[in-house]
Amino acid sequence: MKSTFRTLTIGLLFIPLALVSPGAGLYAASDNNKTQAQRDPARLQATLVQEVRHQLVMLPWYSLFDNLEYKVEGDKVLLMGQVVRPVLKSDAEAAVKRIEGVASVDNQIEVLPLSPNDDRIRRAEFRAIYGFSSLERYAQGAVPPIHIIVKNGHVTLEGVVDNEADKDTANIQANGVADVFSVTNNLRVAGNAK
Repeated sequence: MKSTFRTLTIGLLFIPLALVSPGAGLYAASDNNKTQAQRDPARLQATLVQEVRHQLVMLPWYSLFDNLEYKVEGDKVLLMGQVVRPVLKSDAEAAVKRIEGVASVDNQIEVLPLSPNDDRIRRAEFRAIYGFSSLERYAQGAVPPIHIIVKNGHVTLEGVVDNEADKDTANIQANGVADVFSVTNNLRVAGNAK
């Protein structure tokens, strides 16, 4: 009985050591991965691109009437696009500046002019595109993938659609809205999007 008790006690003493040893190895591997990622410029670049995108799509005022684009070059980020609200421009810059590994941000986002006519066209374009039966599915989600940019009566479509037919349909629907001077279709087809 004492022999079994001693074996059990000794066995229980070694269990914590066995549990601690692999954990220490995991922390060391994790630290090595972080160090390796910091040394590998391609991996760091990919991480920054992913984090910049994440921060931009999480902005509270970002909508389908805004277009935010970015380019990451090393530790520098270039912000481009068009926004309806000036606060979105400054929020985008502030969010990207907070990302670890970003040294500087060049904010070239254009704030679209205030215009009741452009606001009316935005609403009409939204109804024409997202109200069309074959494009209704794109209206799901917090920020739908077809962005409608309106500046002084000129419309630009930005974003990604599933196929060429949806791209053409969105273009036709956008051109059917009254008082629009021109429509530029910059929609990309998924799989071909770059």
